Amino acid sequence: MSESESQQLLFRFSVKPERPVISLTIILIGFCLLLITGCAGLPKNVNLNPTYAIRDGQETALGMALDKQLVDHHGQSGIFLLNNGLDAFVARALLTRMAERSIDLQYYVFHQDTVGHLLINELLMAADRGVRVRMLIDDMYGSEADDVWTALDGHPNIDVRLFNPFSRSVPKSLQWITRFKDLNHRMHSKSFTVDNQATILGGRNIGDEYFEANPKVAFVDLDVLAIGAVVPEASKAFDQYWNSENAYPASVLARPATSEQLAELKDKIEQASQEKDTTRYVEALKSSELASTLRQGSARFEWAQARVMYDSPEKKARGENWKAELLLSQLLPYLEKVTDELIIVNPYFVPGKKGADALCGLSENGVKVSILTNSLASNDVTAVHAGYARYRKKLLKCGVALYELNEDIRKKAGNTHAWVPGLSKSSLHAKTMALDKKAMFVGSMNFDQRSLNINNEIGILFFNPEITGKKAQFFVENIEEAAFRLALKTNNNGSESIQWHLKEGDKEIVYESEPHVGFWRKLKVGLIRLLPVESLL
Repeated sequence: MSESESQQLLFRFSVKPERPVISLTIILIGFCLLLITGCAGLPKNVNLNPTYAIRDGQETALGMALDKQLVDHHGQSGIFLLNNGLDAFVARALLTRMAERSIDLQYYVFHQDTVGHLLINELLMAADRGVRVRMLIDDMYGSEADDVWTALDGHPNIDVRLFNPFSRSVPKSLQWITRFKDLNHRMHSKSFTVDNQATILGGRNIGDEYFEANPKVAFVDLDVLAIGAVVPEASKAFDQYWNSENAYPASVLARPATSEQLAELKDKIEQASQEKDTTRYVEALKSSELASTLRQGSARFEWAQARVMYDSPEKKARGENWKAELLLSQLLPYLEKVTDELIIVNPYFVPGKKGADALCGLSENGVKVSILTNSLASNDVTAVHAGYARYRKKLLKCGVALYELNEDIRKKAGNTHAWVPGLSKSSLHAKTMALDKKAMFVGSMNFDQRSLNINNEIGILFFNPEITGKKAQFFVENIEEAAFRLALKTNNNGSESIQWHLKEGDKEIVYESEPHVGFWRKLKVGLIRLLPVESLL
């Protein structure tokens, strides 16, 4: 399942009839459900022993290798964009091989597939040589791999915790009804930090579709590999989540694994890591340019002032002043200072009234605002597209440039773009912004109401005109070949409708309705737009 399937699940349980019909049967059923979940809720979180990031990582081989570059850039952070899935895998796997003291990783989704097994194999080998491994996984899909988490948690050097967990003794569907308010909040953050010397932040979960290993589904995504001053900030964020009362040891939620089960997992993972499907990734780990330069400490980082921004792990429990702590609130002062150009690339774009007003305000003050998001054809969540669609005319009227990914471009082999690499794939997943060709934000945060107000998110904002300027310029020069440009059309009766413009060489094709989708999906969008569910999207 993709991360957005959780939104569909939440949507399913959030729809309320206009006139609720309450009968004695419904009351009795609800009472029974409360009794069931009340008698079999979460276990007491008694084994939560706080631990913290190591402080002496600069003494490791990784720390000393990177210090050669850091010495001339005191107080700055080194930035390396991981544009493609292969490099994104190599960075994580090679850092794991180089680790000597600690590995801290935090993910919303960690699939048990080719990439997932390869990384688990690397983590097990690191733990076997004495590296402390802390794994924090959101429990949205965590229970699907309880046997893996408990087996890993049984390793003396590996601790696995599940964030905001479901009870293992009650069906999930019942908990969505009786515990919806709690379970609605998910840890959507993604980070991977080694020896407190290097960190990877961005949009990728762990799964084949995020690393170009799934032949059927692939997400266009973006991560940042960072070193220097920003790394302790990422470690501080991880520690807050790790030591939160919402993080449960896997062995508390499910039956602890035996040593035999750990041995069985090792054998299974090792065998899976030798399958034919892994060849491309194993070879890249051995001989790719990124792998070689990371080993030698010569990877070419760009230098910048940077900061990590993240939501509090206690976001769901905050009081009336919680909004000042939001990641968006931390980012907002920088957005308000934009004077020339703002580019937003985001797969799930539901700005809400306030967000749409703010973007229009920038546009009306002379800022060129451009937004790239998924089209209906490339979006994997119809409900989210319905939430976005209601703001298109408003944004277009105030001068915002709207672009929607041309899902059909995946059929054109070899078409790769620097801003959103791998556009021959099926769906946009990168979450990034470029501010005035000076600063760039990359993170886990979708520009929708769920990420902004409900889920826990993390990201990095860095100031480097060279990186940002190149990305922004490439966007401007190439976006109309990769995406539909939306425009308003005035009809004969005075009404307005949207057109989708697409460049194909010297030709321009104009669509009068959502391209590459059928009648029934368009109808579904129209129906969902009538429902009061925007706050959950």
